[in-house]
Amino acid sequence: MPISVRMPALGESVTEGTVTRWLKNEGDTVATDEPLLEVSTDKVDTEIPSPGAGVLSKIVAGEDAVVEVGGELAVISEAGESAPAQEAPAPAAEAPAPPQAPAAEAPAPPQASSAPAEPASGFTVTMPTLGESVTEGTITRWLKKEGDAVAVDEPLLEISTDKVDTEIPSPAAGVLQKILAGEDAVVEVGGDLAIIGSGAAPSAPAAPAPSASAPEPTPAPPAPPASAPEPAPAPLAQAPAAPAPAAPAPAAPAPAAPAPAAPPVAPAAAEQDETDDASPYVTPLVRKLAREHNVDLAAVVGSGIGGRIRKQDVLDAAENKNASAPAAPQAPAGAVPQTPAAPSSAPVPAPALAHLRGTTQKVNRIRQITAKKTRESLLSTAQLTQTFEVDVTKIAALRAKAKAGFQEREKVNLTFLPFFAKAVVEALKAHPNVNASFDEEAKEITYHDAEHLGIAVDTEQGLLSPVIHNAGDLSLAGLARGIADIAARARSGNLKPDELAGGTFTITNIGSQGALFDTPILVPPQAAMLGTGAIVRRPVVVKEDSGDEVIAIRSMVFLPLTYDHRLIDGADAGRFLTTIKHRLEDGAFEADLGL
Repeated sequence: MPISVRMPALGESVTEGTVTRWLKNEGDTVATDEPLLEVSTDKVDTEIPSPGAGVLSKIVAGEDAVVEVGGELAVISEAGESAPAQEAPAPAAEAPAPPQAPAAEAPAPPQASSAPAEPASGFTVTMPTLGESVTEGTITRWLKKEGDAVAVDEPLLEISTDKVDTEIPSPAAGVLQKILAGEDAVVEVGGDLAIIGSGAAPSAPAAPAPSASAPEPTPAPPAPPASAPEPAPAPLAQAPAAPAPAAPAPAAPAPAAPAPAAPPVAPAAAEQDETDDASPYVTPLVRKLAREHNVDLAAVVGSGIGGRIRKQDVLDAAENKNASAPAAPQAPAGAVPQTPAAPSSAPVPAPALAHLRGTTQKVNRIRQITAKKTRESLLSTAQLTQTFEVDVTKIAALRAKAKAGFQEREKVNLTFLPFFAKAVVEALKAHPNVNASFDEEAKEITYHDAEHLGIAVDTEQGLLSPVIHNAGDLSLAGLARGIADIAARARSGNLKPDELAGGTFTITNIGSQGALFDTPILVPPQAAMLGTGAIVRRPVVVKEDSGDEVIAIRSMVFLPLTYDHRLIDGADAGRFLTTIKHRLEDGAFEADLGL
């Protein structure tokens, strides 16, 4: 029976999408969850996966067509359900495919007929809901193989969305009997991922399953076997090609299996070096692992689709690095003392950026969204910036006095940011016209009844602005805990999608790298954003209680406020900043700090 591919719901307020590109042609064989086409909305660009395996028999909506949510995009026939295992010979492969091609991850349904008891006695793992606006996730890595025993809540796989990367725990204890969606597959919320059962019988077909994900990125490049001898350790991402022959000797404790496995993987590494110098998107989990094992990601050759670096690539690189350690002394002993001298004389690129020189990189998802939204922000709003200079000497003294006790009591560091946040949410309550949103089409202004405070966080993926909801109800200590929590989870990739939405005002700490001030770009529909510059001690003219003016060393900071002139006038912005200035310069936070 034909399968109808329809435009999915891509968000609460999204009613239609534009077909930007078809990734498959009519007559092509497609696997379940294989990317079928790309669509664009006013909020997001994404790929639409195939809801079933078969042959793309008809494209209903061509490129640039605008299709409503639920509208038909294409028709997939079920005749070639087994075809994804062997791309072209779809009809012929129908009968022999189940016994011959267990490596294909998409034709899992045909294989179910050989083991009908599995689904009946097993527990189906499905893609969980990852937020209001998230409708699908991409499997970046399976942490378990078919046949492996798993415990309740044990990490089972890693998934990635356009907003967050996370691990999916096992909902039940047992044996991972079948993986229904392989790595790099795009699965809708509620879609089946795997089957967990109590028996270990399916461990026999589990052996081919890992081989499905290993050759997956390397079907095309089996041609250049000449490069196999050198890149044999290359899949482990070791930069030193010359000492490579010496590495396998110490690496003898590793299983002998990698030797025969090298030919299919090595050509992939070789071809990637030739065809794609760009570094693909790396998940925060992988970056964190690389830091822990001191692995340079620039030297790692990814085994995922498009050269994506996976968790196992980093672990293999770390293992190979340790195995190659005896070869390191071969380098001249004098080279070790010379290397520290170089950085002192001239700046050198950070290890994570060193590989960028002379390359053209594919834009990662966060950067694409940032580029699109900032451009839209500048085009759709009337932005201008007003800056106040504020004396925070009293706050600096309070912070120094209370820092140790606060750390012991609240388990977080007491930075200047919670003071700024507290002053901001109080000012938003006093100036509701700043805590507002302008709807140009409806000709309406919405004055929000709560202060949902966004905090801009610099992460390895790019700039994120997680939101502390109902920040106006929090104490200074509560704000400090909230800021520390969302900043840490933003950098580790553990934010919930809903924590990246719903902000009514944002603070960005532009002084973290020493900048005095900047002109922040609004996050529509928010009407304003405050920047906090670097706090600098310098001489200023101050007036004493006696009325005399003297020169004193004070802790000074610039606070630039970018606002939307469509609903906030310059005088409104000035009054709002004046409220913040007085609150900070008065420094009356003793009660908040328990002093």
